[in-house]
Amino acid sequence: MSMRFTAKARKGMVALTVAAGLAMGVAACGGGGGDDEKPEHSATASRTTGSDPSTQEGQSGQPLAELKGSDGLLLQITSAQRDAGGFVTVNGTLKNDGAQTMVIPSALSGNETEIIKNGKSLGGATLVDSQGKKRYYVLRDTEGRPLTTTGFSALRAGATLAVFMQFPAPPTNTAEVEFQLPTFSSATIKISG
Repeated sequence: MSMRFTAKARKGMVALTVAAGLAMGVAACGGGGGDDEKPEHSATASRTTGSDPSTQEGQSGQPLAELKGSDGLLLQITSAQRDAGGFVTVNGTLKNDGAQTMVIPSALSGNETEIIKNGKSLGGATLVDSQGKKRYYVLRDTEGRPLTTTGFSALRAGATLAVFMQFPAPPTNTAEVEFQLPTFSSATIKISG
């Protein structure tokens, strides 16, 4: 009887662990409901105004690049980290250096229908490997959502927003790429990792 009880308890623990893991995976991957859903306030710049971008993994004190956009928008790229899974994650800070609240241009999302239908994002960003003569676009999940910061619409004057974009990794011998984002100047960034 004791062995049967132990076997049942072990099966129950395995099932509980698997269920908890699946629940965490679903919560981490998306949780999005319908298309008419409005973004939560946590995605707005006002919640991230006081954040310290140097807390992001792989960053140094100085940004890798600083790109100027339209109407006082400024993008500081703080890291470009190559992941073991074959991806490059670019982290940065989007700042409104202007004197008024800035509506984020829809051009930053790019012009691909699949990305545009998922709302405002940085889906128009690309990495250009001039050595390998290739352009890398922001990755998408299985439902077409870009793997980048989404759900923002405006930045108050002086406000900042921590942003990220994930791309396929260029070959390991490529250490520098040109980062491009619509309405911003382009810049060469160094990939670490």
